[in-house]
Amino acid sequence: MSGAPDDLVQAAEDAATRSHSPYSSFPVGAAIRTTAGETFAGCNVENASYPEGWCAETSAIAQMVSILGPTARIAEIVTTAPAGADGTPGTPCGGCRQRIREFATRATVIHATAPGGAVLTMSIDELLPNSFGPDRLL
Repeated sequence: MSGAPDDLVQAAEDAATRSHSPYSSFPVGAAIRTTAGETFAGCNVENASYPEGWCAETSAIAQMVSILGPTARIAEIVTTAPAGADGTPGTPCGGCRQRIREFATRATVIHATAPGGAVLTMSIDELLPNSFGPDRLL
């Protein structure tokens, strides 16, 4: 898999600048490209009953579904957040991994990025191995 597409990185970074993260001081942005080629972005939104806010990935997925409906699928997603102490980008939390899986295809690509250019690229199976998804429900 190759590096993250510049337009999605920019959309995720722009979204992160609008983050409402007064409790964690950890701004996160996410940008999705759907299988139909449309782009949606979101940021994390915290509130006083922390941690009951929304993650950036959740915000972007909610925007995608509210515009396109529940059959929309993610072709590619970029997340951006401050790098860890070792300089590597953070990856989506467990809840967001499941949310991404809900709207992913086997071909979905996930790029976790950090300011300065660090990129970690993975498939949905690498992000959430042996996952439980809608295809397992009767």
